[in-house]
Amino acid sequence: MKDVVVVGAGQAGLSAAYFLPRFGIDNSVVLDHNSGPGGAWRQRWPSLTLRAANRVHDLPGWGLQDALGTDCDDIPASTGVAQYFGEYEKRFGIDVHRPAHVASVSRCDDGFLVAGHGAEGPFEYRTRAVINSTGTWDSPFWPTVRGAASFRGVQLHAHDYRTAEPFAGKTVAVVGAGITAVQLLLEISAVADTLWFTRREVQWDTTPFDPDKGRRAVARVEERVRAGLPPGSVVSVTGLPMTEAMRRGIEAGVLVRQPMFAALTPDGPLLADGSVAAADVILWCTGFRYSMDHLAPLNLRSPGGGIVMTGRLATEVAGEPRLHLLGYGPSASTIGANRAGREAARAISEVLGVDASGAQGRMGRGSSTPGARGLSAG
Repeated sequence: MKDVVVVGAGQAGLSAAYFLPRFGIDNSVVLDHNSGPGGAWRQRWPSLTLRAANRVHDLPGWGLQDALGTDCDDIPASTGVAQYFGEYEKRFGIDVHRPAHVASVSRCDDGFLVAGHGAEGPFEYRTRAVINSTGTWDSPFWPTVRGAASFRGVQLHAHDYRTAEPFAGKTVAVVGAGITAVQLLLEISAVADTLWFTRREVQWDTTPFDPDKGRRAVARVEERVRAGLPPGSVVSVTGLPMTEAMRRGIEAGVLVRQPMFAALTPDGPLLADGSVAAADVILWCTGFRYSMDHLAPLNLRSPGGGIVMTGRLATEVAGEPRLHLLGYGPSASTIGANRAGREAARAISEVLGVDASGAQGRMGRGSSTPGARGLSAG
C-alpha cells in the first residue's frame, strides 16, 4: 500500500518524486520500465550530443552541469542524461523499481490498483494516488500510407534511428516537419542524397525564444487539454526554430520541402504529378503518441478525443483529483515537466490531507529549477 505511485522515471517522474517528500509524502514508489536511469534519453541516437539536444534542463535541486561538469556539451545525450539521472536518484534517495512494466491502472476502493510485472515477477500496488509520467517514446506513430507494404527499400521510424552510416551512398526520403526530422535530415545529407516530405508547409520561426513566447505556446496547448482535445505537437504551435545549422541547410539546398506523397510504390514515393521519386530508405519522423495504454481501464478519453485536464497547470484529470498526468499537453517540455512535478506533488498532498508543515523546511535550496542552466539546441 502506497500513498503515491509514480509511473515513469524520466524528467517529469523524477521531478515529482523529488517534490513528494517536500510536501509531506514519504510513502511513495517510482516504477520505471527501463533497465537503467535516463528515461527516453537512453534510446537517443549516439550522435545527438548534449549541445544539440533540444533543451535538456536541470532537474530540481541539482543541475546537470553540477553532475557532469561545465564542459559536458559534447557528451552523447543518451549516456550523459542517463548518468545525470542515475546520480540524481542516488543523491535524493528516490526509490525507483526497475525494470517494472505497468500493465494496468484501475480503480479500487478509494484509490487505484497498479498492476504489472518486473524482474521478480508480477506485482500489485494499492495506492491512494497516481502520477503518470510515461511520456511518448514507446509509442512511435506510423502513418497509414497506401502502398507502404509494396516498397522494396527500408522503412524505419526515428525511434529506431542510430546513425547515418548504413545509408551512405543511398537516397533517403525523410518524412516529417518536426525538429527531429530536420536534425536527422541534416545528419544524413552528409553521406546520402535526401528528400524531404511534409504534410504542411514548414513554418520557420526566426524570432528569438523568450519566456513570453514559451508561455504563449504553453497557453495554447493548455487550452486544448482543458477542453478535452488532443494536445497537438509543439511545432504546430511554435513553428521550427531557425538555427544556424538549419540556415546552412537551406542555403545548401538540403532543407527543400516537398508536399507529402499520397502513396508508396515499390521504388519510392508517388508524387502528385504521377512521377515516382526513387528512394532506398523511408525515414518516418512522424512523431509519437502518448504511452498510456495502461490507463485504459479508467476510461479517461473525452468525446473530443483527448483527456479533459484541470488544476493549476492542467496536470489533474478532471473528476480524478488523485490522478495526475505529467508530460501530457502543457507539461510535455522539460521545463514544464519540472513545474508539473511540483504542482502534482502539492495538489496530491492537499487532496490526501497530508500535513506538510513539517516538510516545508525541506523545500529550501533547489526547490525550483534554475532557469539558466538548460542546454539549448545547437
